[in-house]
Amino acid sequence: MTRRVVAQGTFDIVHPGHVHYLSEAAGLGEELHVIVARRDNVTHKTGPVLDGRQRRDVVDALEAVTEAHLGHPEDIFVPIERIDPDVIVLGHDQHHDADAVRNALGSRNIDCEVTRASAREPDYGDELLSTGRIVDRILAERGADAGPAAGAGGAASEPDTR
Repeated sequence: MTRRVVAQGTFDIVHPGHVHYLSEAAGLGEELHVIVARRDNVTHKTGPVLDGRQRRDVVDALEAVTEAHLGHPEDIFVPIERIDPDVIVLGHDQHHDADAVRNALGSRNIDCEVTRASAREPDYGDELLSTGRIVDRILAERGADAGPAAGAGGAASEPDTR
């Protein structure tokens, strides 16, 4: 029987912390399925800039990932029910409480282990392992109005579909 693992997140700017998280999760089974959160479901922080399809496609291209899925627009547990994982791995700094996730899974009769990934320490002094810190660094070094990318075709007005 194939051991399926689920990881999930926003993955707006994929960075070494994400790669560590997904590699560690992949090591817990034969298949790693990653659920990429839809913009409307990201309520604990500023929503992603990139469209969900683009974020899913980038995650799907990572070597550790068997398949990346765009989350359900209304019910975050629908893809978990469909994948039927043996393990769900939470990111080390994700806001989800492991016990609350276990309880929610139990109420839906989803029987799987819930664990949390370890943190990845920077390999060098100024390595950035957080999307927020990467954005802050870009703004600090380039300014909000610098360069041709400022104000160019952001995904905020695009539908987060598929």
